[in-house]
Amino acid sequence: MNSYILGLSAYYHDSAAALLHNGRIVAAAQEERFTRKKHDPAFPAHAIRYCLEAAGISLQAVSQVVFYDKPLLKFERLLETYLHYAPRGFRSFVTAMPVWLKDKLFLKQTLQTELAALSGLKAKALPPLLFTEHHQAHAASAFYPSPFAKTAVLCLDGVGEWATTSVWQGDGNRLTPLWQMDFPHSLGLLYSAFTYYAGFKVNSGEYKLMGLAPYGEPRYVELILDKLVDLRADGTFRLNMAHFGYATGLTMTNRRFAELFGAPPRQPESRLTQREMDIARSIQAVTEAIVLRLARTVQRETGNDHLCLAGGVALNCVANGRLLREGPFRDIWIQPAAGDAGGALGAALAIWHEYHNQPRQVEPEDSMQGAYLGPAFPPDTIRQWLDGQHLPYTALDDKALMEQVAAILADGKVVGWFQGRMEFGPRALGARSILGDARNPAMQSVMNLKIKYRESFRPFAPAVKYDKVGEWFQHGRNSPYMLMVAEVLEKRRIAAHGETPALTGLDRLKVPRSHIPAVTHVDYSARLQTVHPTTNPRFYQLLDAFEQLTGCPVLVNTSFNVRGEPIVCTPQDAYRCFMRTDMDYLVLENCLLSKQAQPEWQDSGDWRNAFTPD
Repeated sequence: MNSYILGLSAYYHDSAAALLHNGRIVAAAQEERFTRKKHDPAFPAHAIRYCLEAAGISLQAVSQVVFYDKPLLKFERLLETYLHYAPRGFRSFVTAMPVWLKDKLFLKQTLQTELAALSGLKAKALPPLLFTEHHQAHAASAFYPSPFAKTAVLCLDGVGEWATTSVWQGDGNRLTPLWQMDFPHSLGLLYSAFTYYAGFKVNSGEYKLMGLAPYGEPRYVELILDKLVDLRADGTFRLNMAHFGYATGLTMTNRRFAELFGAPPRQPESRLTQREMDIARSIQAVTEAIVLRLARTVQRETGNDHLCLAGGVALNCVANGRLLREGPFRDIWIQPAAGDAGGALGAALAIWHEYHNQPRQVEPEDSMQGAYLGPAFPPDTIRQWLDGQHLPYTALDDKALMEQVAAILADGKVVGWFQGRMEFGPRALGARSILGDARNPAMQSVMNLKIKYRESFRPFAPAVKYDKVGEWFQHGRNSPYMLMVAEVLEKRRIAAHGETPALTGLDRLKVPRSHIPAVTHVDYSARLQTVHPTTNPRFYQLLDAFEQLTGCPVLVNTSFNVRGEPIVCTPQDAYRCFMRTDMDYLVLENCLLSKQAQPEWQDSGDWRNAFTPD
């Protein structure tokens, strides 16, 4: 059999394409990386072209194209919701209906038109177009690439067609739906409502709320559970919709929600107060409680020792870490592109295994190839571009490069690191990363304010050699996708001298807490990435060289971009970001560039206006 299946997600946020060849993942990428528009919802034309080029085929060679959503079911949900709440929600109805009646209701025709324009094929020559349900795509993205032959699957997000929470049994090559919770009762939308109320952007600022939570106290947990969430012992719940606006209006929360918490939503970019920190901590605590209860119910009902997770809520790495430590499962695995982008991959996998009934090959780690599924750029091509632009660089072999970059990092410098295939999903995992010395107490503020141009409280993740993780963190498993939070070992902590009870909020940032202060959060936690020589040998070699020099196998790893910008894709993107920030060095494969040696950078106007703050 010689089958190519192209999976697509589009038209909501994080459009993406993924390509399978006989069930094996060939390529996957988000559209935003090519268009440079963060969370780009447009038809993923650039991502499709990349996937086809990676396989060396044209669209004509594709057996099926599959979309990650069933638009008619979603339209049914919208109509029923508007009818249920009528006459409330009329403004929202008037806003939404023209878009649906013009475009989304005829999504099959829209997709065929876009594919024809992309390929030059006539409509009759296009591959057959199939559709999966939204949560089916999420569940497939979690189960089929996982290292488990048999497992429970839990999907948690805002909403698909109707489902907001769904439970599945994965066994062999089959996924069986067990039960689901429906809109409007949604953990993802609940968390997004608090994201909006705290002044952050919905569908992109949820991780900020999670990062802000450790600075607060859980003062509002009882209020949330008393007034907003009817949480049951099994983890299922109902929301008091009188306080939310997303079912009927154009905002996530309404006047009653604001009255409940004693103030209107925080204005974006205004000063953060202790109140927002306490609200963040409270909704994070409620989220963790719900996830834990749901997981215990799923384990009790299915009897499985393993759990797979997908959906946007599965990117809450704090809840994931607690689920691994306190939950009933022996091990859990999370799809690294857990949000809508991963739906493109899941849709393709669902067609291969369920529609075609093809067997499943279980890989010992997983079959995501470290999530390095995007474009790579050969060293010769990079050197030709640098030479053509008359940009000074030093070409080094791997051994010399690792030793020199390790010394640069140990000297307190910040390095842009660009090598291999780009990551699929929201995390930079050592292919498109900005690196720093985790031992440097000034590194977090330097990276946030001078390089990322973002809020000072935002934590950074440690990248650590997989075989040394247990020497630095309370974590005995792999965490290759930066989706687990673990605590720094007691022996690596330092007494928080100078921290008094009067020191609250963001002032607590100033107190070092461990031998790796740049990646240690105020609660001694860290969002772990374990680095493996099988999936990213060059990043592992760099960590090893840094350990040989310093005795520390840990580096700060953050995504190669500035605030509001998608992670860089090409060498040109990387160089532009390098020159616009206070990064000291840039590595493009085996080329090392020093900022001081570069020609003066010219930008027309303030480049920061090019990106909308996320």
